[in-house]
Amino acid sequence: MKALCKKLGYEFKDIRLLETALTHPSYGGDHHVPHYQRLEFLGDAVLELAISRYLFFEFPEIDEGKLTRIRAGLVREETLCRAAQRLELGKYVRLSVGEDRSGGRGKPSILCDVMEAVLAAVYLDGGFDAAVDVIRLALAEDLHPKMLEDHLDAKSRLQEILQRTGDMPRYEFVSMEGPPHAPLFCYSVVLEDRVLGQGKGTSKRNAQQAAARDALKRIENP
Repeated sequence: MKALCKKLGYEFKDIRLLETALTHPSYGGDHHVPHYQRLEFLGDAVLELAISRYLFFEFPEIDEGKLTRIRAGLVREETLCRAAQRLELGKYVRLSVGEDRSGGRGKPSILCDVMEAVLAAVYLDGGFDAAVDVIRLALAEDLHPKMLEDHLDAKSRLQEILQRTGDMPRYEFVSMEGPPHAPLFCYSVVLEDRVLGQGKGTSKRNAQQAAARDALKRIENP
């Protein structure tokens, strides 16, 4: 717990909150101890408010629609999973034997849930400002101004560009890699018979967004 607190940059007054945030329902059921699902619910709200406030004050020139798209990219599973991986939360999670054997420590859905639960634990222990500090640390790479453009809805942006010439792209499945509990999808975005871009992601939606971003880069930097 001390090692994780150091990574989070926060020292808990009630360490039981952090223990609960790191307890998967499978472990909680086996050992009859609280698990993270209620904290996950609260952490989701804390994260959304913190990100909303950050974007509102940091980017006064950006309109509501664009702010909403950026926020959606910052609070999605893929982004939170990366944050959890940077903090190595997987190795601290308490799992049942079966969940552990099935690769639970690396599952994006579990890592995302734990990240949200940890944020809620910090909020309950130290207040909103403490939670904001942890969010800024955990999502530092994604909150960098140069990275925020990647959180916009790339599919919508690509469609807007192509619709000017009356064209409509389509997304085609290419492959699925990795184990069943942590698949990695690959999609291409195609215009007529020409591949505009290709991308990978932990879900079909994320892979399509990655393909659209790849296409946008090629269009904007031919």
